[in-house]
Amino acid sequence: MTIQRNVDMCNGRLLPNILKYSLPLMLTGLLQLLYNAADIIVVAKWAGGTALAAVGSNSALINLIVNLFIGLSVGASVAVSQYYGAEDRHNVHRAVHTAMAVSGISGIATMLIGLLIARPALEWMDTPIEVIDQSTLYLRIYFLGMPAAMIYNFGAAILRAVGDTKRPLYILTAAGLINVGLNLVLVIVFHLGVAGVAIATTVSQIFSAVMVVLCLIHSYDSYRLELRKLRIYKDKLLLMLRHGIPAGIQSSIFSASNIIIQSSVNSFGAAAVAGSAAAGNLEGFVYTSMNAFQHTCLAFTGQNIGAKRPERLRRIVWLCLLCVTVTGIAMSTILLLFGNEMLSLYTATSTVENAVSPAEILAFGMRRLWYICPGYFLCGIMEVLVGSLRGMGTSVTPMVVSILGVCGVRIVWVYTVFALINRTFETLFLSYPVSWLITLLAHAVCLLIIQHRVIRRLRAEIANE
Repeated sequence: MTIQRNVDMCNGRLLPNILKYSLPLMLTGLLQLLYNAADIIVVAKWAGGTALAAVGSNSALINLIVNLFIGLSVGASVAVSQYYGAEDRHNVHRAVHTAMAVSGISGIATMLIGLLIARPALEWMDTPIEVIDQSTLYLRIYFLGMPAAMIYNFGAAILRAVGDTKRPLYILTAAGLINVGLNLVLVIVFHLGVAGVAIATTVSQIFSAVMVVLCLIHSYDSYRLELRKLRIYKDKLLLMLRHGIPAGIQSSIFSASNIIIQSSVNSFGAAAVAGSAAAGNLEGFVYTSMNAFQHTCLAFTGQNIGAKRPERLRRIVWLCLLCVTVTGIAMSTILLLFGNEMLSLYTATSTVENAVSPAEILAFGMRRLWYICPGYFLCGIMEVLVGSLRGMGTSVTPMVVSILGVCGVRIVWVYTVFALINRTFETLFLSYPVSWLITLLAHAVCLLIIQHRVIRRLRAEIANE
């Protein structure tokens, strides 16, 4: 029996269903970022600019370690969406239990890796000396919560795959309130600084994991989780690895290229690190809003392939491209118009005497925004194309194209244009829109070819039934 809250991706008008699915997903991501922003604002105001740099400089390294395993949740989403669209209850059940078993193993592995390499990795990134001790402390506490974070991500991926984006939103809302409350208590009352922020994040991740597991246990459909039946089914694991490993490798290599960017940012000093971190946090609101349409395109494509509805595939892509372009341009414009006011939340409110000047932080933040935001919608278009390819079961092609187009361009840019021609803060971030444009054009060509093949295959299967 299909639960009423699940969006029907295979029947009815596409645009209303795409919006119904994507808006809760977008709000989930935005809420998560709001809570992360609260982390940064609290630590900036009550622990100072150095603490802000310590927390903000960790994101690229965290993503490098975490994204390989998070990629497996993409594989789980592809598998579950296709089985669910085909109404194959038996395989949905097996895929769900395999995914949740893998989530626990992935979480433990991520935690151990993070604890072991935290300090050496920060040293390799040339993290400023005044920041590195606090950065290391933050990382080590943060990674203690990785098993819970992985369980939540896999569980939420399953819910999204069957059309339920509302319950992850409710869970993140409650977890975020817990996170903000603990931030205020641990940082302001107990003066724990970056440690307090990390502890609050870890506790909220544990809450999210418990709640998503309870949601799956109390579901009354083929994706219901029964803890005593947790096991890894080899064929389902291989399917998830086939789709998930390329996604994880792509995300991790993206993060590796961003670490090279972050290392270059570090060379401009603590003010640049703090300003870039604050601007990056604001940019995350635009990216997360756009990224909702990548997940939407993936889920709708996967379910319609499972249901053998080839006539809907092209329209799904075009509607998601329209939505992501409008969203990206609108939100980027807002960010540029009100960037100074938004960045001031991270900078000018600091009550702690610190060597890092709030005015310097604000200046670096705005310089980054003006080079990222005007072309940010290109990143959204690129992500939707990737979502369509993955939804059709193609994972290696978008991985290779993205690695060469995004990471390759950025790395070459850093070591040539930036290092040898014009070593400025602006030149560094110009690499982003250049890499997005090149990569989306390559993805578009791949999509036209692969989508045509998939539609032709589905029509042949329908004719032979």
